[in-house]
Amino acid sequence: MSADHSLNRRAVVKSLLSNRGDMLVVAGLGQCTYDCFAAGDDPRTFYLWGAMGGAVPVGLGMAIAQPERRVMVITGDGELLMGLGSLATVAAKAPNNMAVVVLDNERYGETGQQPTHTAMGTDLAGVARAAGFKSALVIADESGLPAAIMAAREAPGPVLVVVKVSAAPEPRALPPTDGAYLKHRFREAVVGKATV
Repeated sequence: MSADHSLNRRAVVKSLLSNRGDMLVVAGLGQCTYDCFAAGDDPRTFYLWGAMGGAVPVGLGMAIAQPERRVMVITGDGELLMGLGSLATVAAKAPNNMAVVVLDNERYGETGQQPTHTAMGTDLAGVARAAGFKSALVIADESGLPAAIMAAREAPGPVLVVVKVSAAPEPRALPPTDGAYLKHRFREAVVGKATV
């Protein structure tokens, strides 16, 4: 069932994050983190190193804590499959300000390009719709990108956008890996410097 898709993940992420305003971003581990960093480092992007399955729950917490700001989770199919139950929790909490963008290359890119379940027919948008997301869509070519970007950035949430991207690897673009630094940097960008 796996297909070769032509959309370049890095170009998609760059489009998603251009002129982002005050949007908060959670970058899932691996390629998604590299893609977000390559699009331009921003202290309002939280790079989630080594927490497979954790991007959507972290994004949900941010969306609940910052209801006036758009929160976008950018993750991969393998990472989302690891925490698939989080979609049900997001739907139950129904944050109006949250979008989940899945860069679906149908591969576990960090461990050897093994096929994920999406290569065998698992429909992540179908799962999100069944869980209760307000909208969920899949795009696989350039013609669908403008609508997908608009939905991810502006549609009432929760919204899930699956972007079928090429499995061709991109060069690594490594943001800082110090978790404490990233946490403090993100907190300061969102709520300002702590005073003691």
